[in-house]
Amino acid sequence: MLDVTTILSNKGPLALSVPGYAPRAQQQELASAIEHALTNRGKLIAEAGTGTGKTFAYLVPAMMSGKKIIISTGTKNLQDQLFYKDVPIVKDALAVPVTVALLKGRANYLCHYYLDIAEREGRYSSADEVKKIIKIRKWSSGKHGGDISECKSIDEKDLIWHKVTSTSENCVGQECQFFSDCYLIHARRQAQAADIVIINHYLLFSDMALKDEGFGELLPDCDAYIIDEAHQMPDIASSFFGLSVSSNQLYSLAQDVHLEYLSEINEDYDVADCTKELKTCVADLRLTFGSQLSRLAWNDVMKQVSSMKAINALLNQLQELHALLQPLEERSKVMDSCSKRCLSFIKRLEMILQTDDQQYIRWCDIRKRHYSLHMTPMSIAPHFNEQLTKYPGAWVFTSATLAVENSFHYFSERMGIDSATELLLDSPFNFQQQALIYLPPGLPEPNSFQYNPKIVSVAKDIINIVKGRTFFLFTSYRALSQAKALLENSIDYPLLVQGDAPRDTLLDDFRSKGNAVLLGTSSFWEGVDVRGEALSCVIIDKLPFASIGDPVLKARIDTMRDNGENPFMTYQLPNAVITLKQGVGRLIRDMNDRGLLVLCDPRISSKPYGKKFVTSLPTMPVTRDISDVNVFFQTDVTTESLENSSADTLS
Repeated sequence: MLDVTTILSNKGPLALSVPGYAPRAQQQELASAIEHALTNRGKLIAEAGTGTGKTFAYLVPAMMSGKKIIISTGTKNLQDQLFYKDVPIVKDALAVPVTVALLKGRANYLCHYYLDIAEREGRYSSADEVKKIIKIRKWSSGKHGGDISECKSIDEKDLIWHKVTSTSENCVGQECQFFSDCYLIHARRQAQAADIVIINHYLLFSDMALKDEGFGELLPDCDAYIIDEAHQMPDIASSFFGLSVSSNQLYSLAQDVHLEYLSEINEDYDVADCTKELKTCVADLRLTFGSQLSRLAWNDVMKQVSSMKAINALLNQLQELHALLQPLEERSKVMDSCSKRCLSFIKRLEMILQTDDQQYIRWCDIRKRHYSLHMTPMSIAPHFNEQLTKYPGAWVFTSATLAVENSFHYFSERMGIDSATELLLDSPFNFQQQALIYLPPGLPEPNSFQYNPKIVSVAKDIINIVKGRTFFLFTSYRALSQAKALLENSIDYPLLVQGDAPRDTLLDDFRSKGNAVLLGTSSFWEGVDVRGEALSCVIIDKLPFASIGDPVLKARIDTMRDNGENPFMTYQLPNAVITLKQGVGRLIRDMNDRGLLVLCDPRISSKPYGKKFVTSLPTMPVTRDISDVNVFFQTDVTTESLENSSADTLS
């Protein structure tokens, strides 16, 4: 049997069968390390720079291992790309009899039960909703797996899907008349039988949380976990190792009870009145927060007497509803499910209201039309370390952005990973030749009221030199809005702005126009792949430090400070470095790409900690002279052309 290094070589099956395949030493080294971890049930943390080809580097050893493996990645889009594009390529090249299944969360699958209810109840808010339900019914009769992303006639983000998909709370399980045809159950059975299962991080942590609570499992047992885009795990894990209650969940409970009461029971008027009162209580709590849209620390919530009064009224109403539902549990499977959901919400609210555990952070997220109450772990490290102990198979964590100053300490400490093999691989791209960093001189400090107008002025000059072809990335929506106002009608290139259209539409427009300028915030800092000349410049407005106003971050910082630590150096700075690396990673996506990185924030030069950002980026030339930018974009210009200029090298 061929080893993975040979498979990925210039004479291996991939080179022979995949057009344009180019062997990379970094890819072979990563694949070999993953193979070793899978064979020895070890733990591996590996950063593989952009262009390494890490997807093939883990798919090859996974398919050759003969083991049951779960591959988890950051988003559903990446899941689809893996399953529909990358897996068939590698599987065909290797000619191995391996079975691979795609498994997503429950909300991604059409539910026959709730589609039937939507049609029978006929509670539509518009004629457009009626048309969409008809389209969904027509689609449901076809041959597919029920994944709503496969329904091309309706966008998978359309709110209509909430009416025809289930949640873990409102699913009626084996009592459902459509159970034998359930798309979700079918997908889970395929996952149980497959050699390799492709999931996302949200499903991975959902499964861990369910098992911890004693409510069964979503995922099959396996021999190994391969975690791609592992840098996303700490933030995602925080939401699953805690607990929450949202206004949407409570409103959905009231609605489900009311509909079941109308269709099946229709005799206990107290239940109907109670559900109406619950909806009123849910709405009343939102009203106490007024027009503010923010994440509030629990201490701030407690200071608002009207809010605390409304939360307690909400709890009392849930308790009253549960008392009414208990006698009805045997009358209907749905009522039984609703009763259990109601009790679960009561317990969660009581925990949030009553806990004095300093290992958890209580806070409230207030949006325009809804809200949620949370209890988040101060640290996820002990929780995830416990999961590693429970599942002692191989664990592989990989991403293009895990290390800070060539160290994995920040990631491994946050996740509670110990005794792991570490591997740091540079990008195969030649950043010395392909990229240039420009640090605009003379800019004020980022807290200056003149800062945004000044950087937009710099951006205009750059955009004209580059002829559009620019991502302008921001750390806040406010800064983006100000930049939009200043750039509109003042540049000669198409201006695309986050929020004006769906993300994928903006990216398609950016690629097709070839000379556009796109303004984006966090969602454009990662997971975006634009190759070629359409993207030739990335401008970053500020070093991406997380907002100190975030209650979870503030609580963690305060705790570190109380413990004698330096939270800025050990937590805030490393997190910002990882985020900056993600943003920078948008620029060079191919061996033939060339591009300019503009770092506007003067702190990268003026503050001692700026060096940590510099040393965590690929080595490339840097300049403070705008004329060097002009030289760089001249035809066939290479780094040697800058030797007599002011350009230096970041190292």
